Amino acid sequence: MGNFVHLHVHSEYSLLDGACRIKDLPRRGAELGQKAMALTDHGVMYGVIDFYEAALQNGIKPILGCEVYTAPRTRFDKQSGIDNSIGHLILLAENNEGYQNLMKIVSAGFVDGFYYKPRVDLEILRQYSKGIISLSACLAGDVQKALLQSDYNGARAKALELEGIFGKGNFFLEIQDHGIDAQKQINPLILKLSEETGIELVATNDVHYMKKSDAENQDVLLCIQTGKTIDDTDRMKFEGDEFYLKSEEEMRSLFPYAPQAIENTWKIAERCNVEIEFGKLKLPSFPVQGDHYEKLRKLCTAGLERRYTNITTEIKDRLEYELGVISSMGFVDYFLIVWDYVNFAKTNGITVGPGRGSAAGSIVSYTLGITDIDPIRYGLIFERFLNPERVSMPDIDVDFCYERRQEVIDYVVSKYGKDR
Repeated sequence: MGNFVHLHVHSEYSLLDGACRIKDLPRRGAELGQKAMALTDHGVMYGVIDFYEAALQNGIKPILGCEVYTAPRTRFDKQSGIDNSIGHLILLAENNEGYQNLMKIVSAGFVDGFYYKPRVDLEILRQYSKGIISLSACLAGDVQKALLQSDYNGARAKALELEGIFGKGNFFLEIQDHGIDAQKQINPLILKLSEETGIELVATNDVHYMKKSDAENQDVLLCIQTGKTIDDTDRMKFEGDEFYLKSEEEMRSLFPYAPQAIENTWKIAERCNVEIEFGKLKLPSFPVQGDHYEKLRKLCTAGLERRYTNITTEIKDRLEYELGVISSMGFVDYFLIVWDYVNFAKTNGITVGPGRGSAAGSIVSYTLGITDIDPIRYGLIFERFLNPERVSMPDIDVDFCYERRQEVIDYVVSKYGKDR
């Protein structure tokens, strides 16, 4: 025992569908003696960071994933009656490269493929398949849908196509048993498919709520999503009350004929090792020869002479203090980058606002020309903007002329890279 892992799990971020609170999922998993757990919300990854942290706090290994919606044709096709017939597919990040690729796939589903749902296609899966383990999902999976339509050869072709995309050993056929007739009908066919193709099985429970007693709550969520009432007979509804976070014993008892499908959940979990680094800034580097801090100091010193006719000790000390805080907190490049694009706007005749919010309390911002309000004259407090006791990114609100601000955005993209 201790070797079953839930690899198909929905949280509150499967909006109006999943009834599991992110932070409660790993806690419940730990209560059941489980060592790892995946998060696979429908079409989104909103919950992965909260889940990652909650899992580690509960001694659970976090597996980051998504149950993506697949387009019947391409993600760009959006014809009523054809392209709203979507499939499901589970994607799990095996490593950090896979996590990056998963984010790209999910983003493409929204940016390019949104039609009722954020949809992805085979092209985008091929492009970003590296570092990803895929499972064939639930009854709405493309392989399962073909089996339900008595198209065994079509299901076989789809399974082999997906294995071809993700690579041998990176695609698995899911078997589920929620007491639904359709699952009882196709599970023997999935076993046959596995034997014929060599694609291994994995047992999952399509988790939408924490405990069996929560089935009614999840039903209410579905009613809200579909605009129906509990009493409506003609509405989307989960059959039965088996879509909960089951124990290993419960899962083993469902699949006595396929023990390998249980073991494979642990084998997959062992392979999934994403490490997210917290507390480290991911700023682009400002392109400058020599020392970055000296570049910032030089710009501020030149600005000081431009801004003040009488440079007092108070003004000098304030600048030194602010530069010291900015340097110690690792924000030198941040200020250089903001100076750079504000300077670009001003030298190209693009109107820039005088500054608002707490950034106006900084003499560094003032001497760099990011803001035009003298913090010394008005007694503005730097610590409201940047406080060494509160480690968070500085927030500089800059207003550009609405007719020309795209020029500033294009400049930043071209200089620092579209991926940043």
